[in-house]
Amino acid sequence: MIKLGICNELFEGWKLADVCRVVKALGYDGIEIAPFTLAPTILELSKEQRREARATIEDAGLETIGLHWLLAKTEGFYLTAPDPETRRLTGDYLIALAEAARDLGGSLLVLGSPKQRDLLPGVSYDQAAGHAVEVFRRVMPAIGDLGIDLCLEPLAPSETNFLNTCAQAEALIGRVGHPNLKLHMDVKAQSSEAESVPELIRRHAATAGHFHAQDVNLQGPGMGDVDFGPILKALVASGYDRWVSVEVFDFSPGAEETARRSIARLREDLDAATG
Repeated sequence: MIKLGICNELFEGWKLADVCRVVKALGYDGIEIAPFTLAPTILELSKEQRREARATIEDAGLETIGLHWLLAKTEGFYLTAPDPETRRLTGDYLIALAEAARDLGGSLLVLGSPKQRDLLPGVSYDQAAGHAVEVFRRVMPAIGDLGIDLCLEPLAPSETNFLNTCAQAEALIGRVGHPNLKLHMDVKAQSSEAESVPELIRRHAATAGHFHAQDVNLQGPGMGDVDFGPILKALVASGYDRWVSVEVFDFSPGAEETARRSIARLREDLDAATG
C-alpha cells in the first residue's frame, strides 16, 4: 500500500519536533530527511543525536523514510570523477549515509546530487558511467547489508548531463546487478522526458524503490498545472506499493500551506485511484 511522506527541508529553520508534530497532524505517514538539516555532514551526526532524532520522529507517530539530498552542502565527493581517491571517498560517504539512515529508522537513500555527477572536462558519458558502476559495485554489498536501498535518480538535462532518463538509470543499475540499487522516480524530473509521466510509471514503477511528487513549477502537488490523478492511477496500477514523498524547491507559499495542500491533492487522487 502506498504511504505518503514529506521532505523535511521544506520546514527550513524549524525544530525537528515541531516539523513532526505538524506533519503528523496533517496526515502524513513519514518524513524524509536531508542530512544537512541535522548536521554539516553525516559524519558529524553522533550516535546520540541519531537516537534522539529517531525517538522524536517515532514519538510523533511517524516513520523515517530515509535520506535524500545526500551530497548537498558537502565538499570533496564526486560520483563520476576520474580520480580513484575521489571516487573512494564518495563511496565511503554513501556507506556512512546508509548507516545513518539505518540508525534513524529509515530504509532508503535517494541519490540525485546533479553537481557531483556532471561530466567533467575530458570525461565521456561512457567513462563516467564506468566510474559510477565501479563505485556502486564496491559499496552496494555494505549498503545492502544495512537493509538500505540506494535509489538512483535520473534528472532533467537542465540539472545535469549524466543520467537524464529512467532508461539510462535502469541500464546502469543493470550493470551493477545488486538488488538494493533501485530506480528513483520524480514527477518534475520525469516531466522532461519524451514519454509522459504516467507512461514512464507504467514502464518503470513496478521495480522503482521510491517516488517524489512535486509540480514542475517547483511547488507541491495541487499547486501548479500538473494533473496528479493519472499519475497516482498509474502508480497504483503498476503495483508500486512504497513511499510517495512530497519534495518541493519553492518554499515561498510557506511550509504548512505547502504540506497541507500537497497531501490534500495526493490523498484525493490516491483514494480515487484505489476506488
